[in-house]
Amino acid sequence: MTSPELDLDGIIDDSGTRIVVCCGSGGVGKTTTAAALGLRAAERGRNVVVLTVDPARRLAQSMGLTSLDNTPRKVAGADGELFAMMLDMKRTFDEIIEAHADPERARQILTNPFYQSLSSSFSGTQEYMAMEKLGQLRRSGEWDLIIVDTPPSRSALDFLDAPERLGRFLDGKLIRLLMAPAKAGGRSAFKILNAGFGLVAGVLTKVLGAQVLKDIQTFVSALDAVFGGFRQRAEQTYKLLQAPGTAFIVVATPERDAMREASYFVERLAEERMPLAGLVINRVHRSPAPDLSAARSTAAAEDLESRGEHELTAAVLRLHAGRMQLAAREHREQEQFASAHPTVPVTRVPAMSQDVHDLDGLREIGELLAKR
Repeated sequence: MTSPELDLDGIIDDSGTRIVVCCGSGGVGKTTTAAALGLRAAERGRNVVVLTVDPARRLAQSMGLTSLDNTPRKVAGADGELFAMMLDMKRTFDEIIEAHADPERARQILTNPFYQSLSSSFSGTQEYMAMEKLGQLRRSGEWDLIIVDTPPSRSALDFLDAPERLGRFLDGKLIRLLMAPAKAGGRSAFKILNAGFGLVAGVLTKVLGAQVLKDIQTFVSALDAVFGGFRQRAEQTYKLLQAPGTAFIVVATPERDAMREASYFVERLAEERMPLAGLVINRVHRSPAPDLSAARSTAAAEDLESRGEHELTAAVLRLHAGRMQLAAREHREQEQFASAHPTVPVTRVPAMSQDVHDLDGLREIGELLAKR
């Protein structure tokens, strides 16, 4: 079964495309794909920023940058407007505090031990901040194309759950209970408002300690003022991801596990009603002599070996047989995906002899991505 062709140049050349999200499991060339698309789009006239949520340094290395941080950095050597940045979830959290609280309240929150722990390691913080940063970049209007390189593995799509998860956190019974003193007029965090709160506060004090509970309540008391609009912005960004100006690109390699993950991503995006552009399959193996089958190549090698002749030729024939067998396995995996998802457009990038470490390598990958 033949899949439709994925026209990536058509996507990045379309001024209506404002966000491209590259997602996939680890080790499939997702970051390289995002960087190559960003470079190609910039050199075809788009003003591009590539945002990586992956804490690895692969994006910086491939673009010739020594490091990336929470501020977009211009990529030197690109024939166009190309910027790159890496999500710093704590810094993004700090920016929200600084933007939505007065200086004194911001100082109190930023130095609060519970906040420092929450902003650095709380489950889901990275996804919340990825949603926030994407929204910030889009609202700034500085770039007409934002390319997002998501974390490897299934957590790549966790940011789709950010609005709902944030809502559950802010609406949780414990959070509402801890906010009760502040909403009652700012009285002491430990003053008993009612029997129920007094009982819970007493238990929490014994379990957590008075200072820890005080730190938590000091932080929670500021949630309404600081995070009042965060959930709304996250929901707006979620809707933006569903809009026609967004394109999700799933990246995989022609291996069983990677193709299964690709199927998961395709199905999850369909459930969330996200606009899937198609699938990029990297590192596809091909042979310069496809008409010579693995069986014939192996038979010829065995014949030469039995006669003790042309050892080098026999070795080359066996290498060719192995490559043809690998290509056949990869073809079966791709056929299974196409059978399960016949309408998903696909483009294939052949396996390279070496890794990509510079802009020239990214340009080559970009050309291969666009080749139809």
